[in-house]
Amino acid sequence: MSDALTLPAEARERAGKGASRALRRDGRVPAVVYGGNEQPTPIHVEEKALRLQLGTGHFMNSIVMVELGGKLIRTIPKDVALHPVSDRPIHVDFLRLSKDSKIEVNVPVVFINEEASPGLKKGGVLNVVRHELELVCDADRIPSEIELDVTGLDIGDSVHISSVTLPDGSLSAITDRDFTIATVVAPSALKRAEGEAAEGEEVAADEVEASAQSGDQAESGE
Repeated sequence: MSDALTLPAEARERAGKGASRALRRDGRVPAVVYGGNEQPTPIHVEEKALRLQLGTGHFMNSIVMVELGGKLIRTIPKDVALHPVSDRPIHVDFLRLSKDSKIEVNVPVVFINEEASPGLKKGGVLNVVRHELELVCDADRIPSEIELDVTGLDIGDSVHISSVTLPDGSLSAITDRDFTIATVVAPSALKRAEGEAAEGEEVAADEVEASAQSGDQAESGE
């Protein structure tokens, strides 16, 4: 599980676009904490501190302790709006978490033991269909990543969600199908060679058929 992050915040006394623009000019980012059967709490955070946490790569899957007025609010980020040109963060939504709450998150997938895959040793390619898994997790046990072992996989083999052992407290959010996460496929060169061979066989078959038709016509002429 990712370590909890702490983000100092201040209460936002004024709402509206003008107030938000003024905050951004001062290096602050407007935000809101909502959920948990409480009224939404408008806040603002330091842009520099937020950027550092975004740079960890696991901000959206981390518990963020929002420090406000000497108290810590346990949250998870739900949305970060970015400026369309500069990519600067311009607004953040935090979901307030209760002690026993569950949360739906996207957790990245990491593949291990690729050297133990016969298909990859032959030159096959690991075609990743899903780089993240949609999981429902206990709020205090959100995994930072899911490791998938590809030991023994040959060309044509696939990894489905049914074969994945998820950590305690985590379940797949998709339950209506056994979806594919990754497949070991033949390399493009092998595919091309097979295609060329098949094409060559078709050409040869056409030539044989054409020759036979010519012979039939010659016999008919005689």
